Amino acid sequence: MTKTKKPEFRPDDFVVYPAHGVGKIMSIEEQEIAGLRLELFVISFEKDKMTLRVPTHKATEIGMRSLSAPDVVAKALDTLKGKARVKRAMWSRRAQEYEQKINSGDLMSIAEVVRDLHRSDDQREQSYSERQLYEAALERLTREVAAVSGVDEAGAQKQVDEVLLSRAA
Repeated sequence: MTKTKKPEFRPDDFVVYPAHGVGKIMSIEEQEIAGLRLELFVISFEKDKMTLRVPTHKATEIGMRSLSAPDVVAKALDTLKGKARVKRAMWSRRAQEYEQKINSGDLMSIAEVVRDLHRSDDQREQSYSERQLYEAALERLTREVAAVSGVDEAGAQKQVDEVLLSRAA
Protein backbone atom coordinates (compact mmCIF):
# COMPACT_ATOMS: atom_id res chain seq x y z
CA MET A 1 0.00 0.00 0.00
CA THR A 2 1.47 3.33 -0.96
CA LYS A 3 1.36 5.91 1.74
CA THR A 4 -0.42 8.92 0.34
CA LYS A 5 1.33 12.17 1.07
CA LYS A 6 -0.80 14.33 3.26
CA PRO A 7 -1.71 17.58 1.59
CA GLU A 8 0.40 20.44 2.80
CA PHE A 9 -2.04 22.54 4.74
CA ARG A 10 -0.27 25.33 6.60
CA PRO A 11 -1.21 27.87 9.24
CA ASP A 12 -3.03 30.85 7.68
CA ASP A 13 -4.32 28.69 4.82
CA PHE A 14 -8.02 28.82 4.14
CA VAL A 15 -9.50 25.35 3.85
CA VAL A 16 -12.92 23.91 3.21
CA TYR A 17 -14.20 21.50 5.81
CA PRO A 18 -17.19 19.59 4.41
CA ALA A 19 -19.59 20.01 7.30
CA HIS A 20 -18.71 23.64 8.07
CA GLY A 21 -17.46 25.34 4.93
CA VAL A 22 -14.54 27.75 4.80
CA GLY A 23 -12.25 27.97 7.80
CA LYS A 24 -8.74 29.21 8.45
CA ILE A 25 -5.94 27.10 9.88
CA MET A 26 -4.75 29.00 12.93
CA SER A 27 -2.00 26.59 13.95
CA ILE A 28 -0.85 23.02 14.03
CA GLU A 29 -0.48 21.67 17.54
CA GLU A 30 0.38 18.43 19.23
CA GLN A 31 -1.84 16.98 21.88
CA GLU A 32 -1.88 13.79 23.82
CA ILE A 33 -5.20 12.06 23.46
CA ALA A 34 -5.78 8.70 25.12
CA GLY A 35 -2.03 8.20 25.47
CA LEU A 36 -1.34 8.95 21.79
CA ARG A 37 0.51 11.98 20.52
CA LEU A 38 -1.56 13.53 17.79
CA GLU A 39 -0.80 16.36 15.44
CA LEU A 40 -3.87 18.54 14.98
CA PHE A 41 -4.92 21.35 12.69
CA VAL A 42 -6.59 24.08 14.69
CA ILE A 43 -9.18 25.54 12.33
CA SER A 44 -11.17 28.64 13.09
CA PHE A 45 -14.59 29.31 11.57
CA GLU A 46 -14.86 32.99 12.38
CA LYS A 47 -18.43 33.38 11.19
CA ASP A 48 -19.65 30.60 13.46
CA LYS A 49 -17.33 31.54 16.33
CA MET A 50 -16.14 27.97 16.32
CA THR A 51 -12.77 26.25 16.47
CA LEU A 52 -12.20 22.70 15.31
CA ARG A 53 -9.22 20.48 15.98
CA VAL A 54 -8.69 17.97 13.20
CA PRO A 55 -6.03 15.26 13.33
CA THR A 56 -3.66 16.05 10.46
CA HIS A 57 -3.61 12.43 9.29
CA LYS A 58 -7.40 12.40 9.01
CA ALA A 59 -7.81 15.69 7.17
CA THR A 60 -7.94 14.29 3.64
CA GLU A 61 -10.01 11.30 4.68
CA ILE A 62 -12.78 13.51 6.05
CA GLY A 63 -12.72 15.58 2.89
CA MET A 64 -10.91 18.68 4.08
CA ARG A 65 -9.57 20.47 1.03
CA SER A 66 -7.88 23.61 -0.15
CA LEU A 67 -9.98 26.40 -1.59
CA SER A 68 -11.27 25.79 -5.10
CA ALA A 69 -9.19 27.13 -7.97
CA PRO A 70 -10.55 30.34 -9.53
CA ASP A 71 -11.70 28.42 -12.61
CA VAL A 72 -13.78 26.08 -10.43
CA VAL A 73 -15.35 29.12 -8.78
CA ALA A 74 -16.12 30.53 -12.23
CA LYS A 75 -17.71 27.20 -13.20
CA ALA A 76 -19.75 27.15 -10.01
CA LEU A 77 -21.01 30.67 -10.69
CA ASP A 78 -21.80 29.54 -14.22
CA THR A 79 -23.84 26.66 -12.81
CA LEU A 80 -26.06 29.25 -11.12
CA LYS A 81 -27.15 30.46 -14.55
CA GLY A 82 -28.52 27.05 -15.43
CA LYS A 83 -32.15 26.10 -15.23
CA ALA A 84 -33.21 24.73 -11.87
CA ARG A 85 -33.43 20.96 -11.94
CA VAL A 86 -36.03 19.84 -9.52
CA LYS A 87 -36.73 16.17 -9.23
CA ARG A 88 -40.28 15.04 -8.81
CA ALA A 89 -39.44 13.33 -5.55
CA MET A 90 -41.03 14.01 -2.19
CA TRP A 91 -39.63 17.07 -0.45
CA SER A 92 -38.12 15.07 2.43
CA ARG A 93 -36.15 13.04 -0.07
CA ARG A 94 -34.99 16.09 -2.02
CA ALA A 95 -34.14 17.94 1.18
CA GLN A 96 -31.92 15.04 2.18
CA GLU A 97 -30.13 15.16 -1.18
CA TYR A 98 -29.64 18.92 -0.93
CA GLU A 99 -28.24 18.52 2.56
CA GLN A 100 -25.81 15.87 1.37
CA LYS A 101 -24.66 18.13 -1.45
CA ILE A 102 -24.14 21.04 0.94
CA ASN A 103 -22.19 18.91 3.41
CA SER A 104 -20.12 17.25 0.70
CA GLY A 105 -18.02 20.39 0.67
CA ASP A 106 -17.99 20.17 -3.12
CA LEU A 107 -18.39 23.65 -4.57
CA MET A 108 -20.16 22.46 -7.74
CA SER A 109 -22.71 20.48 -5.72
CA ILE A 110 -23.28 23.46 -3.46
CA ALA A 111 -23.82 25.71 -6.49
CA GLU A 112 -26.39 23.22 -7.82
CA VAL A 113 -28.36 23.52 -4.58
CA VAL A 114 -28.29 27.33 -4.81
CA ARG A 115 -29.43 27.11 -8.43
CA ASP A 116 -32.22 24.64 -7.71
CA LEU A 117 -33.58 26.44 -4.66
CA HIS A 118 -33.18 30.05 -5.79
CA ARG A 119 -36.44 31.94 -6.13
CA SER A 120 -36.79 35.29 -7.80
CA ASP A 121 -39.12 37.73 -6.10
CA ASP A 122 -42.09 36.93 -8.28
CA GLN A 123 -41.90 33.19 -7.72
CA ARG A 124 -43.88 31.28 -5.16
CA GLU A 125 -42.93 31.35 -1.53
CA GLN A 126 -40.34 28.94 -0.22
CA SER A 127 -41.10 26.71 2.69
CA TYR A 128 -39.08 27.29 5.84
CA SER A 129 -36.90 24.22 5.24
CA GLU A 130 -36.30 25.18 1.60
CA ARG A 131 -35.22 28.62 2.75
CA GLN A 132 -32.87 27.12 5.38
CA LEU A 133 -31.17 24.85 2.84
CA TYR A 134 -30.95 27.63 0.28
CA GLU A 135 -29.35 29.99 2.77
CA ALA A 136 -26.92 27.35 4.00
CA ALA A 137 -25.81 26.59 0.42
CA LEU A 138 -25.67 30.27 -0.49
CA GLU A 139 -23.53 31.05 2.55
CA ARG A 140 -21.07 28.24 1.76
CA LEU A 141 -20.81 29.34 -1.85
CA THR A 142 -20.42 33.00 -0.93
CA ARG A 143 -17.73 32.35 1.68
CA GLU A 144 -15.67 30.32 -0.73
CA VAL A 145 -16.10 32.85 -3.54
CA ALA A 146 -14.97 35.53 -1.06
CA ALA A 147 -11.92 33.58 0.10
CA VAL A 148 -10.86 32.66 -3.43
CA SER A 149 -11.39 36.09 -5.00
CA GLY A 150 -9.97 37.89 -1.99
CA VAL A 151 -13.05 40.06 -1.59
CA ASP A 152 -15.12 40.43 1.55
CA GLU A 153 -18.30 38.49 1.99
CA ALA A 154 -20.48 41.42 0.92
CA GLY A 155 -18.53 41.69 -2.32
CA ALA A 156 -18.87 37.97 -2.94
CA GLN A 157 -22.58 38.16 -2.12
CA LYS A 158 -22.93 40.86 -4.74
CA GLN A 159 -21.14 38.70 -7.35
CA VAL A 160 -23.42 35.76 -6.62
CA ASP A 161 -26.56 37.93 -6.59
CA GLU A 162 -25.67 39.44 -9.93
CA VAL A 163 -25.36 35.99 -11.49
CA LEU A 164 -28.66 34.87 -9.97
CA LEU A 165 -30.42 38.05 -11.11
CA SER A 166 -29.02 37.78 -14.62
CA ARG A 167 -30.55 34.32 -14.75
CA ALA A 168 -33.98 35.54 -13.70
CA ALA A 169 -33.97 38.10 -16.53
